[in-house]
Amino acid sequence: MAIARRRIDIEEGRAALAAWQAAVGQETGPATPPSRTRLATAVRYSLEELTARAPGNSVEVRVPPFGVTQCVEGPRHTRGTPPNVIECDAATWLAMVTGRLSWEAAVDAGRVAASGLRADLSELLPLF
Repeated sequence: MAIARRRIDIEEGRAALAAWQAAVGQETGPATPPSRTRLATAVRYSLEELTARAPGNSVEVRVPPFGVTQCVEGPRHTRGTPPNVIECDAATWLAMVTGRLSWEAAVDAGRVAASGLRADLSELLPLF
């Protein structure tokens, strides 16, 4: 199986993820959210990390408008709508990959749309 090529520099991705965590970690007063560019970098870096840890093409993870990846070993998807799709917003995705929000809680709260038999990332999250 081919190793996924990274487009986001690892250090840049870690810095973007740390900036997001610092922003949401503020308990007092309004946090200054990271720029849209930093947010996009954090999402794309974490999607690349997911693919590196669970290579494959049977599940498609979508975090619009910032990124999409295919991961998890299994039947390869080539055309049309994939049979196993996971979709959520950037804040939910980053909360799940950092352990601030569990997969189960996100699904139960309706913050994640997951369809298909393999559309369950509970064994892979959190990543960081």
